[in-house]
Amino acid sequence: MYGKSLLLSVVLLPGIALAGHAEDDWPEPVKEYYTGQVLFDRLELTRTSDEENLAVWDMMAWYGGNYHRVVFKSEGQNIQDDGAPTDLESAELLYSYLVSPFWSFQAGVGTRGELSSDSSMENYAVVSMMGLAPYWFEMDNSLMINEEGDIQFVSETEYEWQLTQTSYLQPRVELTANLTDSDEYQRQSGLSNIRVGLRYRHEISREFAPYVGVYWSSALGNTADHIKSIGQDTTETGFVLGARIWF
Repeated sequence: MYGKSLLLSVVLLPGIALAGHAEDDWPEPVKEYYTGQVLFDRLELTRTSDEENLAVWDMMAWYGGNYHRVVFKSEGQNIQDDGAPTDLESAELLYSYLVSPFWSFQAGVGTRGELSSDSSMENYAVVSMMGLAPYWFEMDNSLMINEEGDIQFVSETEYEWQLTQTSYLQPRVELTANLTDSDEYQRQSGLSNIRVGLRYRHEISREFAPYVGVYWSSALGNTADHIKSIGQDTTETGFVLGARIWF
């Protein structure tokens, strides 16, 4: 979750055309058909304030009709040249149902963890509401419950400010809250993390748009207290260079 105005219009807006269908026995003006799309909203290299280089991805793929779709989402990162495995932040397979012209309800299963042979992945169930809030704020709100009953809430909000026909300024906010403690995954209850970013994107074509940006991230509450207790920084800033790609 999403800088996904174009994708959201394709995912959500077809329901508007169907909303005007007056009588049940009238023929549909356009037959429902199945199609799909793959979007890499973030495919980037990051330089952090800790002088680490990260390769980051944030993608979504879907296939289906106007109301019912199968959706796959994935986010993750890899710290370059440190020998550590890739960190899979999420990989989710979801059923998506259009509940209104601008919102879809999604439910399914996911997994996350380090992609190494000796790591134990965290499996969870997830429910989400994805769509366009008033004033065209793009939102993806997810509630996750793992096999131990630990509950986490993640909210992602983006807004696209169109500067020219082909360039955009995009602020982005991600907020994470743990509704329960988790000793196994070292998560403390309460607001956990906030990340604020800003990207400038220029479209070479509709399908390929490179961007540059910055971000600031901070641990919050009990999570920040725990990080301080082990002598680590609670904040991070970074510079990003990447591209938004869809097909």
